[in-house]
Amino acid sequence: APAARRVAAMTAAAPSSAAAAATATRKADIGLIGLAVMGQNLAFNVASRGIPISVYNRSVAKTEETVQRYAAELATGLPEGGLTGYAELPEFVASLKTPRKVVLLVKAGAPVDATLAALVPLLEEGDMVVDGGNEFYTNTARRTEELKAKGIRFVGMGVSGGEEGARFGPSLMPGGEKSAYEELEPILKAIAAQVDDGPCVTHIGPGGAGNYVKMVHNGIEYGDMQLIGETYDFLRNVAGFETAELAEIFAEWNKGDLDSFLIEITTKIMATEDDHPSAAPGSSLVDKVLDKSGSKGTGMWTIEEAARRGISAPTIAAALDARYISAMKPARVAASSLLSGPTPTPAPAGPERDALVEDVRLALYASKICSYAQGMNLIRQAAEDFGWAADINLSEVGRIWKGGCIIRAKFLDRIRAAYERDPQLASLLVDPGFAADLERCGDAWRRVVVRAFTTGVPVPAFAASLAYYDAYRTDVLKSSQLVQAQRDFFGAHTYKRLDKDGVYHTRWSSDGVSEKH
Repeated sequence: APAARRVAAMTAAAPSSAAAAATATRKADIGLIGLAVMGQNLAFNVASRGIPISVYNRSVAKTEETVQRYAAELATGLPEGGLTGYAELPEFVASLKTPRKVVLLVKAGAPVDATLAALVPLLEEGDMVVDGGNEFYTNTARRTEELKAKGIRFVGMGVSGGEEGARFGPSLMPGGEKSAYEELEPILKAIAAQVDDGPCVTHIGPGGAGNYVKMVHNGIEYGDMQLIGETYDFLRNVAGFETAELAEIFAEWNKGDLDSFLIEITTKIMATEDDHPSAAPGSSLVDKVLDKSGSKGTGMWTIEEAARRGISAPTIAAALDARYISAMKPARVAASSLLSGPTPTPAPAGPERDALVEDVRLALYASKICSYAQGMNLIRQAAEDFGWAADINLSEVGRIWKGGCIIRAKFLDRIRAAYERDPQLASLLVDPGFAADLERCGDAWRRVVVRAFTTGVPVPAFAASLAYYDAYRTDVLKSSQLVQAQRDFFGAHTYKRLDKDGVYHTRWSSDGVSEKH
């Protein structure tokens, strides 16, 4: 018989223990399907809070591996009998308290639909399914309606924090019906990252709202990472620092306005030496990493959504473009010997180099504000378009991103406070505190972009952020006046005037007469 039929239940406790005996009859508070590393870690997180959990994976070997790993980690404080693995899906479902709560952590797209096709016939009215994968929000909205017709509640929940966050406390962004969230809330609050003003979880809104906010989170993450990458490039090639020296600079920055998870891990990356046997002593590992940045689609989704909603997100778009051009490695290598341009001459140690460090620090901070502003504006526009405006609280979004997630940062507390003061804030750029910061950073920001351009160092996200700021603060955009006139010239698309009401068309190529429509 296949292994899946040989084993009914696997408990992570000694067979003779009282915990093992109790597990045989006790119903679990929640179940989890999908036992890759994220799924295992989230299950261990749940169990570590004293919440009994049942787990299942399509491959019984993965379930056995999870149970064995749990048993091996009992010494770390995990409770005996806290996690039970099942080789058969019906037994897994039967092991759960009703109304059942089942978390899916499987690959987005078709695998989720396949899992639901097997799972849903075993559920009952009032049960709920929580999809914790990086799913596109329209798929979540579709599944919500399909399962609603069968009396099953569906929750699309963004989970951020990577493997470590899943194990010790992620940022959680659940959508779906409010009643489902209220039943899940005690568990989610227990497993979420904890910050000074509470657990990093809140009900985002109905339907696909949770997945939408997680998608934008990832888009901001793209922007953040690219800006830090450009900072590294600038400090290496313009300021002339060695990688190991930069560990100290990033560590110092992490004590101030730039305090964040991404700066923290950048510090560690800068300090990591290459341990390959052929590496020279003291050489930096990051210098040996192939310069091709991967992507899994959430950045692309964010930019597609920004275009659909008519929201400018140039920092995030530049970050996505940078990943795409990095993937063109053979073409770039060939072009490097054919195309000419300036080559940076690293600054010598001294006051000039010290000034460059401070300038790029300020430029990074200002650009980060722009990236977060773009993401928050996209969330708000989607909320208006989809009828989520009464549900999505941008102050709460800022709060739950303070801990657990990849973009967690000190200044998210200021973002939370900005939207708490003014829930209708047009943009973070016009919040009085952030506006003052941008003014303070302005000259340094421009110096960095100019210096990068004149030395041939690509800084697309820095440049896009500065252009966004300048466009946003301009009351009349001359370029847009001409573009709209051109559209009217060749396509009779009409235009409005600054000085008069109404819609106009001009016969530009003939008599120049303007007509009011």
